Amino acid sequence: MEPVANSGQGTRPEGTLTSKREALREVAQDLEATFLSEMLKHAGVGKTPEGFGGGVGEEQFSSLLRDMQAREIAARGGIGLAESIFNSLVETLDEQ
Repeated sequence: MEPVANSGQGTRPEGTLTSKREALREVAQDLEATFLSEMLKHAGVGKTPEGFGGGVGEEQFSSLLRDMQAREIAARGGIGLAESIFNSLVETLDEQ
């Protein structure tokens, strides 16, 4: 249960609501970044080149690079998935 402000109107403190919205936005952005990372993987981004690849080291770290690229894409607005997820989560938060 959320603490209720003592205003007598049954509203939540604004700071609590703002921090929850920030947490929801972060969760939505993380989910979009995970989705984008998988899409980049299936698109072949980070795949080791046949002739002049970096060997085992490149194969091991290519997923980290792909994840960071996906996070940057999501942080800069992505494909709009995070915003849709965030809006859905906020509706759920507002209903509580």
